Amino acid sequence: MTKKTIINVLLIAAVISFFVTPVGYYGKVYLNRIFAKTPSIILSGEREQIANYDWKLKNAEWQFFNFNKSKGKVVFINFWASWRLPCAAELQEIQEVYSTYGNAVDFYIITDEEREPVELFMKKNKFTFPVTYLIIGGDSPLDVLEPPASYVLNKKGEIVIKETDIADWDNATISALLEELIKE
Repeated sequence: MTKKTIINVLLIAAVISFFVTPVGYYGKVYLNRIFAKTPSIILSGEREQIANYDWKLKNAEWQFFNFNKSKGKVVFINFWASWRLPCAAELQEIQEVYSTYGNAVDFYIITDEEREPVELFMKKNKFTFPVTYLIIGGDSPLDVLEPPASYVLNKKGEIVIKETDIADWDNATISALLEELIKE
């Protein structure tokens, strides 16, 4: 075999491993994180107010609760699915934000999946943020977005961020915004 043939075989093996092995999965998660952008902050005069806080959801123990418990608080909402690769990449950053602001911001990391795959995904990735389960067909004060997608609400219930794609959440811009919203 020539040197060129060996290099071509190794290159093909690397490409194939990227698509069919766990190494490839983590590589794709990493690439998604690299290309994620910082979400745009909606200017103060252009922010929409949510209509109400009446939204029935389920917590990690599968018990019903109402979103109105977050009225008057800063809220971070993320729609995700364990089977969506961009969600896996984004949730690693959301975990960092939750670790920093979990006591000052209400986090709703929302999925419409069943408990078992979600619990396995959470355990595998060592995520500690609270999981919230969407009740399909239930009323919502916000548009239920296709994952990955997120909202950040201020204490007045105004939408400060509406992100409909994977985003870079663990950065100085988002930290400064959350600090500002918490102080309001």
